Amino acid sequence: MRKLSTLIAVTAGALLLASCGGSLLSRDRPDEFAVQRQAPLVVPPDFALTPPAPGAPRPAEGTAAQQALEALFGGPAPRSSTETSVLERAGRDRASLGIRSSAGDPSTRVVDKGQATQTILSAPEADTQTASAQTPGR
Repeated sequence: MRKLSTLIAVTAGALLLASCGGSLLSRDRPDEFAVQRQAPLVVPPDFALTPPAPGAPRPAEGTAAQQALEALFGGPAPRSSTETSVLERAGRDRASLGIRSSAGDPSTRVVDKGQATQTILSAPEADTQTASAQTPGR
């Protein structure tokens, strides 16, 4: 009789514990990494403003990603006089803004580096650890 009551008590305890922790990983809970602080309320000086749309981000606040980028990299830093001088001498005002888009274009004309460069670039792969290329003598 004592064994039976112990068995019933252990079984009931096991069933009770199993029902508590059933779906521990599938619970709906807030994401602690998506939570951000709300900026304090500010009373606007002009009360004729229209209220913002529900769910729209505040214009002065921005998103959490924008705030993180601002905290990591900061805003545009002022350039020193030396850096400004170097950029002016390099021709910052004459550079095309879309040059990176046209650099890989097949119709872009490039400087011919000669037959030696073409030979090196078209050399077959070697089976050794050391690389070597032979160019024709002049």
